[in-house]
Amino acid sequence: MKRTPRRLQHAFKKLSLKSRLLLAAAFWLSSMILAAGIGIPKLVNDYLVKDVKEQLALSMDEITANLETNEQGKLVLFSRLSDPRFNQPYSGLYWTASTTKDELRSRSLWDKKLKFKDNSLDIAPTVKGAKDEKLIYIQKHIYLPEIKAPITITIGVDEDPLEKTLHQLTGQVWIILGLLFSGVLFLIGIQVSWSLRPLAKMQSELIQLRKGEQQNLSQHYPQEIAPLVSDLNALLFHYQELLERARNHAGNLSHSLKTPLSVLKNELGHLDEEDKKRLSLPINKLQEHIDYHLGRARMAGSMNILSVATSPSDRVDAISMAFDKVYAAREIMLINELNSDDNIAVEATDLDEMLGNLLENGYKWANSMIRVHSKYAADNLIEITIEDDGNGIPEDKLEHVIRRGVRLDESTPGTGLGLNIVDEMAHSYRGSLLLGRSKMGGLKATLTFPLVAN
Repeated sequence: MKRTPRRLQHAFKKLSLKSRLLLAAAFWLSSMILAAGIGIPKLVNDYLVKDVKEQLALSMDEITANLETNEQGKLVLFSRLSDPRFNQPYSGLYWTASTTKDELRSRSLWDKKLKFKDNSLDIAPTVKGAKDEKLIYIQKHIYLPEIKAPITITIGVDEDPLEKTLHQLTGQVWIILGLLFSGVLFLIGIQVSWSLRPLAKMQSELIQLRKGEQQNLSQHYPQEIAPLVSDLNALLFHYQELLERARNHAGNLSHSLKTPLSVLKNELGHLDEEDKKRLSLPINKLQEHIDYHLGRARMAGSMNILSVATSPSDRVDAISMAFDKVYAAREIMLINELNSDDNIAVEATDLDEMLGNLLENGYKWANSMIRVHSKYAADNLIEITIEDDGNGIPEDKLEHVIRRGVRLDESTPGTGLGLNIVDEMAHSYRGSLLLGRSKMGGLKATLTFPLVAN
């Protein structure tokens, strides 16, 4: 139960800008509609009740003006009231004039009396009419010269017609408010969509960049995001320039160092055993450092940082064709189970470098078979696994072999840089390398990379 708020918080964080704006608009709009739906009927009810009491006050004035006592001291109304409902039995409009000893009632009450019921929740008591209906009423106390006690005049009218009118009006108000809510929210949706159209355009252009169909973003954007677009274009240009320059320097360095190293290695053959043993170690160390740093320079990335898309299946097929010839004597069979439709955000040459190192290890140490397969992971990632049926690596040395220059078998040619370079290259592409024990018996190497949307 404690995780639910966190999940909701993460879900809200992932909402798009459009969804956030629409949710916010829907929240405040529904609050206003709800307030209007509750407040308007209350205001109308207060107005109608006030109007009814004003009409009753006119009748009260008429009764007060016509009320007198006869010769016996009884209350009488010497003139007929103008509203005919007072004379119609159970009409819903009633009046009474009463003292402690006498009471005069309208004909509309017939043989009934007004019922007064005290209600502790209300200031005034509830009054019910001849048919036990609830009344809207007013009261007034007057004095006549012939009567010492005050005369209480009560006039009431049935509340039910007003309640029905108010109920009908409330239903109509809610329909109007519901239509208003839908219409305003629809217009807000159009406004939000129009306002966020530049961001949708930017998203579309970023997709085109990712596919390699354009090299930068267009300059036609609102002033609020124009600086962002300009800086992003500058970053893309600077990245491509730096990348090209780094690769040129790496190539030049490789060519400039290759010849002196070859000369040094050749000269070692003319030396005696003691000098050869003494000089071979630093020369090999120099070769190791050069190979390592050139390997790092080769993983500079793609010429277009956003348009990287390479099929691992195609690259495995191409690499295996070369290794099948190089290691033909070992008769290794490679099974490629990768989906040819999957593309990952890694440049082809860098992916060749990583897959080539792992596959070459398989060709060197497998007994008869190498299996390459994949599975999809969370957050749009894919795990590419290369495993063989060789002897593998002891589990206590799996992390150790990824370090630079580490070799478990000194009898096999190599510098011990392969797995270290693969690990660093994978990390530079927001991926990872994980080594483990294969069910086939040998080494299992798993590369994890972001997938590219097709």
